[in-house]
Amino acid sequence: LQVLERQVVGGEQAENKDLRGKQKRRKKYVDERRMQLAAVLQQADEDSSDWVLLNVYDSIQEEVRAKSKLLEKLQEKLRAAKTEIKDLQSEFELEKIDYLSTIRCLERDLMLFQQLLDQAQTLVRHDCNYSNLEKMKHESVWDEETSCWKIPEPVIQKTRLP
Repeated sequence: LQVLERQVVGGEQAENKDLRGKQKRRKKYVDERRMQLAAVLQQADEDSSDWVLLNVYDSIQEEVRAKSKLLEKLQEKLRAAKTEIKDLQSEFELEKIDYLSTIRCLERDLMLFQQLLDQAQTLVRHDCNYSNLEKMKHESVWDEETSCWKIPEPVIQKTRLP
């Protein structure tokens, strides 16, 4: 009876291992496909613009309601995007104002130091290398490690008459 039962329940190919493997692979493929479809449906719920196009409606009123809901959702997304844009623009405007005020402050400091330098230059001896500002600028080197300028040491050049 058990032999007959196996033959009836499993058919003639009940003992065929290749057929069982093929059925397992097919079942695995079906399960994977089901998971993919579930993911697509979940995505469609999140982005229902495609979902509306896939629906078949029984009446025009039902289609109008569905599309109205979609329109409301899209309008809400549009409002959110517009407020986000306004927030970003105001943030950038504040940063711009801050940068401009920093630039103005730095320009004022630069003008002060330039005027101080012009006044102090007249007090430097003419035989010192600091008397020529352009030559000093040319000889100065920016040091990356310390993030400061390396200015040449002051040297007094004495001229001797023969």
